[in-house]
Amino acid sequence: MVNLLLAAFYYNNHDIRVQEIPMPKVDEEEVLLKVMASGICGSDVIEWYRIPKAPRVLGHEATGIITQTGDRVKNWQGERVFVSHHVPCFECRHCQRGNHTACHTLHTTNYYPGGFAQYVRVPKINVEYGIYRLPDAMSFEEGTFIEPLACVSRGQRLSGLKNDDTVLIIGSGISGILHVQLAKYRGVKNIIVADINPYRLELAKKFGAQHTLKAEMDLSVKLQEATGHLADQVIVCTGAASAAMTAMGCVENGGTILFFAVPDPTVKLQVPINQFWRNEITMRTSYGAAPNDIKDALQILATGKLDIKEMITHRFPLTEVQEGFRLTAEAGNSLKIILEPNQQ
Repeated sequence: MVNLLLAAFYYNNHDIRVQEIPMPKVDEEEVLLKVMASGICGSDVIEWYRIPKAPRVLGHEATGIITQTGDRVKNWQGERVFVSHHVPCFECRHCQRGNHTACHTLHTTNYYPGGFAQYVRVPKINVEYGIYRLPDAMSFEEGTFIEPLACVSRGQRLSGLKNDDTVLIIGSGISGILHVQLAKYRGVKNIIVADINPYRLELAKKFGAQHTLKAEMDLSVKLQEATGHLADQVIVCTGAASAAMTAMGCVENGGTILFFAVPDPTVKLQVPINQFWRNEITMRTSYGAAPNDIKDALQILATGKLDIKEMITHRFPLTEVQEGFRLTAEAGNSLKIILEPNQQ
């Protein structure tokens, strides 16, 4: 067993340092994961969210091979797996009420040092509740979509998405495109996507959107022109404050706005609460994914009915992590970027 490994330490989007650190030691109830693929998430480049905890090793979409197990670990050895970085306790009041992503344990658990490293140590609770075998036909890079798709699945479940809904998705990055594909998979016929990036609007069409709109337009007017009414579901997949404000003018009476992404903490939204009260409009949020969402995402990906491979636009070894972050932060002509920490 090697004594050192490479890990990418995040300071900010323009300063990510690949350094050697000691190989973590696993205790009797832990396992060591050799990371084969790890996706860069849109949340990884949100500086107001990440910089306060820097420097740290990010990466929470890791798949790989279990290469070492503690003496008391009996169920795992050598498997190809996805490992969830956050797991709930299943015992607190939130978990008992089905609100697993509100669990304090879920918000404080993680593996070490992070998915942007060659190896990670998986703690006992993650071993118990957070390891999932990859189907034989699923590649490591396809497995990196389990966590983001689980978050999308949770959001659509909480928002009560129905297949006869007209859905407006604002933002067609990774989460927006996954929302398109999952809504289509679940039988939604009328999916509209808005974005400022023409390249990503073309991707939205490619992956199943019936209509695409330039976000600079008056979306409420363009929705009316395209469908004859506003959206039953508005899913906000960008943290731009303008998107959040736009969403409130695009929702149909009796409809729902799902804030899948939110603006930075300094932004205070002015909600037309009297109008929303009169028209029975629901606003709700969705954070992360619970184990049932991860199982749901794994089952859906295993069907092969979502076009995941085509979403991957770039692959980099860990030594080129800075370029991966640049492309992700710029949100230009790229979509999903995968790091392969053990590739040279």
